[in-house]
Amino acid sequence: MKKILVLGGAHIDRRGMIETETAPGASNPGSWMEEAGGGGFNAARNLSRLGFAVRIIAPRGGDVTGEAVAEAARQAGVEDTPFVFLDRRTPSYTAILERDGNLVIALADMDLYKLFSPRRLKVRAVRDAITASDLLLCDANLPEDTLKAIGLIARACKKPLAAIAISPAKAVKLKGALADIDMLFMNEAEARALTGQTTANVRDWPDILRKAGLAGGVITRGASEVVAFNATQTASLHPPLIHDVKDVTGAGDAMASGYLAAITEGKTIAEALRLGAAAAAITVQSPFATAQDLSKDSVETMLGLVPEAEMLA
Repeated sequence: MKKILVLGGAHIDRRGMIETETAPGASNPGSWMEEAGGGGFNAARNLSRLGFAVRIIAPRGGDVTGEAVAEAARQAGVEDTPFVFLDRRTPSYTAILERDGNLVIALADMDLYKLFSPRRLKVRAVRDAITASDLLLCDANLPEDTLKAIGLIARACKKPLAAIAISPAKAVKLKGALADIDMLFMNEAEARALTGQTTANVRDWPDILRKAGLAGGVITRGASEVVAFNATQTASLHPPLIHDVKDVTGAGDAMASGYLAAITEGKTIAEALRLGAAAAAITVQSPFATAQDLSKDSVETMLGLVPEAEMLA
């Protein structure tokens, strides 16, 4: 069984869903839900459900919220080995969504991640976990110097490194590590923030990102065309149309999970893009950031709705 080590965000997501047309500056009727989340943690749970041995290392507070994150890891079969700060709050992400699932505004209370400094990577248990892994996955919740250090360690250990951009504001922290990242998962807004470039054509992004030093990655655009690339190839795909969308939270993390699962098993970027799209389609039909019914079998079934990816010149 392939081993994946995740270094990144594991916190609590709080989401409010507005039930009617959004009225800015006023009270809106709606509902509230709370669950464990974080880009790295979502991917960790997805990858565990897809059959990988997954371990996550992330900062956590000594509070009830932290206990909820630990329980979510246990239920998903993820080996959870956090840095616990007993006198701190576990990070949280609070979002307000329109009734169609689109984001209105969000607040990220993530100061604890600043304590995941590069020296934490020198702890014996962390070094052993890196050595034992087949793939490293980080996310941009971590400090910039820590992300750069992870990149240098991955290169020295000859371990493939993947990363999740998280948001436009956080994606810029990955600039110093770009040359050491094998696969970066981002949306178009995050690609713009990372490169300072704009383009109307999603197919331009692979060349722009290669010139910025990135070896490979995936650029998503919601329900629109998505592209994947490595050093020499580019693939494009139009995601399947999903009518029963419950919540788009976690769709990008699911895309990353399905894509990484395929690449780790030796599949092409075109095949990986289809598997990522299938995992994302399953996720948006779930009210949770990670679909509890995600599995190899459910992805295989969803592939019947995913069109073939197109290899681009």
